[in-house]
Amino acid sequence: MGLSNGSKIPQVIEKYEAELLADWMQVLMANNTRKGLLKETELQQECREFLSLLKKAVQHGNLTNVQSSEWRDVREMLTSISRTRSQKGFTPSETATFIFSFKQPLFTRLRQEHAGDANALVEDTWFATTVIDQLGLLTIEVYQKTREEVIIRQQEELIELSTPVVKLWEGILALPVIGTLDSSRTQVMMESLLQKIVETGSEIAIIDITGVPTVDTLTAQHLLKTVTAARLMGAECLISGIRPQIAQTIVYLGVDLADVVTKASLADAFLLALKRLGLTINRPQVR
Repeated sequence: MGLSNGSKIPQVIEKYEAELLADWMQVLMANNTRKGLLKETELQQECREFLSLLKKAVQHGNLTNVQSSEWRDVREMLTSISRTRSQKGFTPSETATFIFSFKQPLFTRLRQEHAGDANALVEDTWFATTVIDQLGLLTIEVYQKTREEVIIRQQEELIELSTPVVKLWEGILALPVIGTLDSSRTQVMMESLLQKIVETGSEIAIIDITGVPTVDTLTAQHLLKTVTAARLMGAECLISGIRPQIAQTIVYLGVDLADVVTKASLADAFLLALKRLGLTINRPQVR
């Protein structure tokens, strides 16, 4: 359903653009509880730009589908606004209010233009409501998508930070693992370890699981995958941090770690690694 011949929405926006802007700003400022996050001058510029783009879009006659090509510029502008508000810390409701608050000024001018013609007023009010509701929902969808992207990016960064590869000695690397191991984290862990093995030419890698709360079958499989990958790169892999509870769990689960050298602590694994490289640590004699 497109714009009817008798609609006055394009004319209203054209004729009352300045009044619509003033009324809209008044509503927005009255409901603005985040004055510190967005200056009045910035808000006014956004409103002015939106009205200019809206004026062009409605001239094409499609007031029921804002996903059409005529509304591209409007969608792009609202997408930018929603992303910016999301990054500044606005809530979804506060973000959508930018659009929904335009209803009141627009409806007021429509009633003024359609005085004495109730049917035309109802029809234009329906068109206006449809457009504004669709644009408001668009801002919420973009807001949520932006937040999800931020959360995913933060999770990826946390995974990378929680799997550091440390050079303990020439030829010896250590990978302290803290928290639960899942498939995505194991992938990052393997990539970091293998990259470091290549960069340093290390012969021994120690995976320390002291900070892993529990070990189940899946966790053990992830550890074995990492050990196998390190071996394929020519590095021997040791596992340290095998506490009594974890040892009992591994035995109970029937996980085969027979081919993997394990130690109770990182210190024990480090001493073994030094020995494998033909190195020793001597305590200075007290005189």
